[in-house]
Amino acid sequence: MAFLRDYRAARRDEAELGLGVWRRAHDRFRRGLDRFHQILESLPDKTLAQSVVPTANALADLLPEVRAVCAAAQRTAPSSSHDIPASAGGYLNDVHRELSRAGNAMAQAAEALTMARFVRADEESSAHRLDAVVRRAEAVREHVERAEELLRRG
Repeated sequence: MAFLRDYRAARRDEAELGLGVWRRAHDRFRRGLDRFHQILESLPDKTLAQSVVPTANALADLLPEVRAVCAAAQRTAPSSSHDIPASAGGYLNDVHRELSRAGNAMAQAAEALTMARFVRADEESSAHRLDAVVRRAEAVREHVERAEELLRRG
C-alpha cells in the first residue's frame, strides 16, 4: 500500500512541480527539513531537544510555502531541465537563488543542531547552542519570504 501512496505522491509532485529547477529546489528544501528532524530526534540532551521543537515546527511550517512558490514558478515558467527559465529582468533567477539559499540555510541549521551535541552541558553553553540553531532557522525563513516577494512582484 505504501508503494501506491508513494507513486501517487510522486505523480502529484511531477504534475505540480515539474522535473526541472523548481522541483529540485523544493526537494532540496524538503531533504534538509527531514535531516533537521532526524537530528532532532537523535539528540541525547532531551532538554535541548525540547527547546528546539518550536524552531523545528516553524521550519516545518515553511515547507508548504516553499512548495507554493515552486509550484507558482513552475506555472509561470515551466522547467524540465537544469536551466532556470528566462524572465523579464531575470527575476526568476533571483527567486531560484533565494530558494537555493533557503535550502543551504536549512542544511546549516541541521549542522548547527548537530554541533549542539558536542558542546559542554552548562546553562550558558546550552543557550548559545540554541541561539545558533534559531539564527539559522531565521535565515531560512527570510530566504523563503524573499522568494515569495520576488515571485509576487515578478
